[in-house]
Amino acid sequence: MSAPATCRLCGHDLRITFVDLGMSPLCERFLRPDQLNEMEPFYPLHVWICENCLLVQLESYVGREEIFTDDYAYFSSFSTSWLEHARAYEQRMATELGLGADSRVVELASNDGYLLRHFVDLGIGVLGIDPAANVAEAARAVGVETIVEFFGAETAARVVADRGHADLIVANNVLAHVPDLNDFIAGVEILLAPGGTATLEMPHVVRLIEGLQYDTIYHEHFSYFSLHALVRAFAQNNLELFDVEELRSHGGSLRIFVRHPGGDGPASSVQDLLDREAEGGYDAIEGYLGFGTAVADAKASLLELLIAARRDGKSVAGYGAPGKGNTLLNYCGIRTDLIEYTVDRNPGKHGMFLPGTHIPVHEPERLAETQPDVIVILPWNLQREIAEQLAYTQEWGAQLVVPIPDAQVIS
Repeated sequence: MSAPATCRLCGHDLRITFVDLGMSPLCERFLRPDQLNEMEPFYPLHVWICENCLLVQLESYVGREEIFTDDYAYFSSFSTSWLEHARAYEQRMATELGLGADSRVVELASNDGYLLRHFVDLGIGVLGIDPAANVAEAARAVGVETIVEFFGAETAARVVADRGHADLIVANNVLAHVPDLNDFIAGVEILLAPGGTATLEMPHVVRLIEGLQYDTIYHEHFSYFSLHALVRAFAQNNLELFDVEELRSHGGSLRIFVRHPGGDGPASSVQDLLDREAEGGYDAIEGYLGFGTAVADAKASLLELLIAARRDGKSVAGYGAPGKGNTLLNYCGIRTDLIEYTVDRNPGKHGMFLPGTHIPVHEPERLAETQPDVIVILPWNLQREIAEQLAYTQEWGAQLVVPIPDAQVIS
């Protein structure tokens, strides 16, 4: 396959494949029963690595307007652990930054208000910006003022003119979704108040590689970041990445802290992680090669487990209907012959079918009704939380399976 013309961060020609996962549908485009016989678009999941800035990236095959539609399926509030993550963040930042009634917090890709509602409870002014109208409506219902727009330099300038700058900008798991990185980061620079702080969270590409987290690659994720690439991205847009934390969320993420230049210099954590990335070889192109071969082996491991279960006459169901699960299922060619159905806590997905594989989605109670022998946990990054929720399945001896990095039974 020919490469996209240039890197979205530095403009360098792209020539080296990181991994090729074949063809896949949009991971959040769930199907109604009346859509099952319609033609379904599939797009390449071919990921490239830039030799110059080391940004791992997927070509933008589909416009962002087609992805973040008015019936966008992801709601942050359905994950208990993610809500706890947001609550701890709010308490910490309000205290450390001394936020009060005169402060303003703006979240980019604010989803259903899962985080900003905590700042509202403290009497702190908030504004959410999200392109999906349905999740924005859910945010307004819990008292979070939300603008339905894609964020960039133009939107930032308009918000500043209408409402002023932000003392704190929050952007959790959105930078990877942005096709025009430089425009988005330029918007952060415009919106951020002098002396203000922006925090952004995104999966760490090193964790993706070392944990074989290939299912976190999908069309909605345009870019996959090392700290080396992030430092460059913000520096070339007149912002300083001055601190970094490593998080367990989403299989291993980074929380970076950004400000206008002029502080005391970066914290030691920044250089420490840059050094560790270099020790692992992730400061050079060679550290990113060989991932595709390891992914193919992981696929074989999962298929062998499921085929053996079905040959032994066992029934197999899934738990969860996350976007990452749809990448995994389509890449591995898993359909209802291997996983009969899946369940999800989001009622908006009940009665729908997974994109590509057409596996039906039911309410969680379906597991108790059918008592499957094997349950595959598709949102494996939440396996502890989900294993606790599924403790009752031990009554009939169900096996819980996680598919990443290699398929294994965890109970």
